[in-house]
Amino acid sequence: MMKIRSGTVNDVPLLKTLIDEFAAYERLSTVVAEEQLHQDGFGPQPKFRILIAEVDGQPAGYALFFDCYSSFQGRGGVFLEDLFVRPQFRGKNVGRALLAHVARITEEANGFGIMFNVLDWNDGAIEFYRRIGSTFLDDWKTVCLKQSPLHDLASEA
Repeated sequence: MMKIRSGTVNDVPLLKTLIDEFAAYERLSTVVAEEQLHQDGFGPQPKFRILIAEVDGQPAGYALFFDCYSSFQGRGGVFLEDLFVRPQFRGKNVGRALLAHVARITEEANGFGIMFNVLDWNDGAIEFYRRIGSTFLDDWKTVCLKQSPLHDLASEA
């Protein structure tokens, strides 16, 4: 039996483990600590929300998302930072269930939509997003200013 629930502060160790597993799957590294997740997700001004999927009482995956705003749409939406399903639970509609819950949260807030990124080599995820009717914004490029270039530019202000 599958259950989707909101994450709680007690889920921080599990969340850290799931994030590490997701990073390994995406061939990326992570530096986030449990203390940071605790503060950023469950402190006085939460920066993100979490949904946890469980199958037969076992943690199967998670969705991490936060509010965003579209000036062109004139309303808020959701940015889905992470959607991860553990390998042994793939093909059981866990990802779809997590995304459906994020969609419901977005609609309940009158959001314009859900924004997210997918790595170009992740054919399984790309096909999943195509099947559910996602629009790929091929004309747009994801850009990130961080580390030394971020610091250098900030020092000009």
